[in-house]
Amino acid sequence: MSKETPQAIRGTQDIFGPDAEAFGFVVETFERVRKLYRFRRVEMPVFEKTSVFSRSLGETTDVVSKEMYSFEDRGGESLTLRPEFTAGLARAFLTNGWQQHAPLKIATHGALFRYERPQKGRYRQFHQIDAEVIGAGEPHADVELLVMADQLLKELGIANGVTLQLNTLGDAASREAWRAALIEYFIAHKHELSEDSQDRLERNPLRILDSKDPRDKPFTADAPKIDQFLSIEAQDFFAKVTDGLDAAGVAWTRAPALVRGLDYYRHTAFEFVTDRLGAQGTVLGGGRYDGLMEALGGAATPAVGWAAGIERLAMLVADAREVKEPAADVAIVPMGAAAEAACIGLAATLRRSGLAVEMGFRGNMKKRMSRANESGARFALIVGDDELAAGEATVKNLGTGDQARLPLHAIPAHISA
Repeated sequence: MSKETPQAIRGTQDIFGPDAEAFGFVVETFERVRKLYRFRRVEMPVFEKTSVFSRSLGETTDVVSKEMYSFEDRGGESLTLRPEFTAGLARAFLTNGWQQHAPLKIATHGALFRYERPQKGRYRQFHQIDAEVIGAGEPHADVELLVMADQLLKELGIANGVTLQLNTLGDAASREAWRAALIEYFIAHKHELSEDSQDRLERNPLRILDSKDPRDKPFTADAPKIDQFLSIEAQDFFAKVTDGLDAAGVAWTRAPALVRGLDYYRHTAFEFVTDRLGAQGTVLGGGRYDGLMEALGGAATPAVGWAAGIERLAMLVADAREVKEPAADVAIVPMGAAAEAACIGLAATLRRSGLAVEMGFRGNMKKRMSRANESGARFALIVGDDELAAGEATVKNLGTGDQARLPLHAIPAHISA
């Protein structure tokens, strides 16, 4: 009786070939850009105490109530696979004494987990890049993060057709006044709103503004705008953010309906959006969350950050240009057992000199030469008994067909020339 092969879990993916190269290109570009902006690398646990997320995201949010992968460990403690980075980074800031480094610029990337309906660009295990500035209340921190994000998208080659949408949520007083006005406005239309919006009315009215339900659209269009409630200080903060973006040459557009539902979000909210990903149009998003540290039991600490899905960015990269697996610099074709043993050392020497080497494990010369051509290598090194005895290899230029015998020690310099 044959055994059934287990299948991948729904909402996960095995990434291979050009898709994996596009994924890697996103991560490599992010690592290079974050170093230009002096963001320090951090690595975070993939699971935390459930309270880290329930207290930071709110017990009534969809993420906490419906989407988190939570479980009890053997000690009876409730743990959760991280659904996002910010809460864990905030916890680490408070518990590791990172306050001494404030303002702290940090960046990370890795896997996240949410139980939601899989669709294009959305998975149950997905991956994000993340950048945060913790301990800086100045609008310049918001500007630097946005300029960094803009440069990242440009260096990925996907900035065309991507728009930065920007809004302000005001300071605490402005936001509270706006929230009260929204509740009063939406209560008058409560029974005409969607069920989700009716549920959000008292506890999270800002979320009604970004509802996609067509029943809500007629009412969200005429809802009170944040600008009616902005304090002088909040107006000044937003003006400094937009002036900074203009000075850096970063294009933006005002999006008055762009919101963040949780109470600890203040001032700047933003999304880079595109129409090239269907309904999942957000490429990168974030905002200022000055009240989060207090929700986790710490002192009031200003902070701002953003995150972007690596899968979505990789899809855009693949759409923008052909992504191939990297070609070899040289392919080694040994002829016979003695040559094969000697070529193991030759391959190691070439790789240590910085060259990408293809050397198959089996096959006759015809098959090995075929693989050499498929590898994209510029040169093939053919080593038979004669070459081995002389300490040489036949170096064939696979582009021109020219070939010559060279001493083994001269090969790295010849290929690198």
